[in-house]
Formats: sequence, C-alpha cells, structure tokens
Amino acid sequence: MFVKICGMTSEEDALLAVAVGADAVGFIFAPSTRQVSPMRVAEIVRRLPQDVLTVGVFRNETPERVIKICHQAGLAAAQLHGSETPAMVAEVKREVRTVFKAVVAGSAAFEHGTEFGADALLVDATSPGSGRVFDWRLAEDAPSGVPLIMAGGLHPGNVAEAIAKVRPWGVDVASGVERSPGRKDPILVRDFVRAAHAAFRRLDGTAPFSGDLGDLGTEPYDWQEDATWR
Repeated sequence: MFVKICGMTSEEDALLAVAVGADAVGFIFAPSTRQVSPMRVAEIVRRLPQDVLTVGVFRNETPERVIKICHQAGLAAAQLHGSETPAMVAEVKREVRTVFKAVVAGSAAFEHGTEFGADALLVDATSPGSGRVFDWRLAEDAPSGVPLIMAGGLHPGNVAEAIAKVRPWGVDVASGVERSPGRKDPILVRDFVRAAHAAFRRLDGTAPFSGDLGDLGTEPYDWQEDATWR
C-alpha cells in the first residue's frame, strides 16, 4: 500500500499530504507549471518526517544532474520520466537510494520494464501530468518482479476502481487533487488518500467493501484539526 502525492510547490501542501497519510511526496524539476527549485525543496523537506519518502521528478536529465539535485534538495528518491536507459537508471541508483522509472502504459518500455532495474515502475499516460486517464487494460499485464505504481488521471472518484482493476503496488496523483496547478485542495487530498487506502485494504482482504467510501464529510476541511495530524 503506497500513496504518493506529487507536484508539491509549498510547505503547507507537503505537510497536508503527510498529515492525511500519504507515504510519499513528489517535487517536479522538469519544465512544468509545478516546477520548483532545489533550494525551495530543501527548505520543505527539512520540515517533513523522515519516514515520508521524498521524490524528485525528472525528465531526460543526465544522471549527474539528477544525482546533484537529489543531494542538494535532500531527497531520498528520483523518478525518471524520460527516455532514460537501464544504464542511466543504474548510474542514478548508485547515488540515490530509491529510483522509480516512469513508462507509458502499453509501450515496449512497459512490457520490458524489469530491464531498467528500478525499484518500481510508474505507469502513466502518454502525456505525464496532463490529468488524462489512459486505458487501464494496458496496465493489467504488468511485468512481474517489479512493483507497479499507477498514475495518469487518478482522482478521489476513480482511484478505488483503478486499484481494483489493475491491482498495483501503489498510486500517484498530482492534478487530480489540485484546486489550481501547483496548489493542492485539502479535501481532495484527504479523500484521495482515504479512498486509496480503503481500496488497498479491500485487496488485502482486511476490510469489507460496504459500497461507499465512508463518511468523507461535507463541511469545509481543516487538515490542521484532523485527528491524523496528532
């Protein structure tokens, strides 16, 4: 059970994700409306609990630059979203504890995903960060031997169905929990994490499916008052 909230641009949003139970937070260094600087990320990461996985997201960067930025920002993991080769992944892994390799659902890279030697494969739509849902059937025959993280158009309303159909090791979301690009919506973040955790528990057989996601509430959500923060 692994839930990652990506596209963090502020300390408040990162703390929010941690408060409601996210396992990892991601920071985008590739060109994007959510792009942040290594210095800013370092300031945020210093405030986060050590058991939260902090991930830098890169696209077609050299291994040397990925490693340098991860060290500058104090990140524990790198997520590679470009045309990186297995050799490039291996080079990053020598200096960065955890490496995720992003691939397009149904592509040759997806089918041969174990060859990258990454700690997990992140399967996404053709245009990462677009918020578009891909055909989940393309991810059902994931290569064995490597954990699968599902991304691409997920949101609180569809994450449970995605988990039930694909049975991934984890899920990743950015735009699906935002009020505007780079700004998270507290209610959507909370509801996404709750829905994902409930769906993973159902896969494990530790929680029955009641037909709904529980009482998620209709009042304005103040995450700083949430019991999970204490």
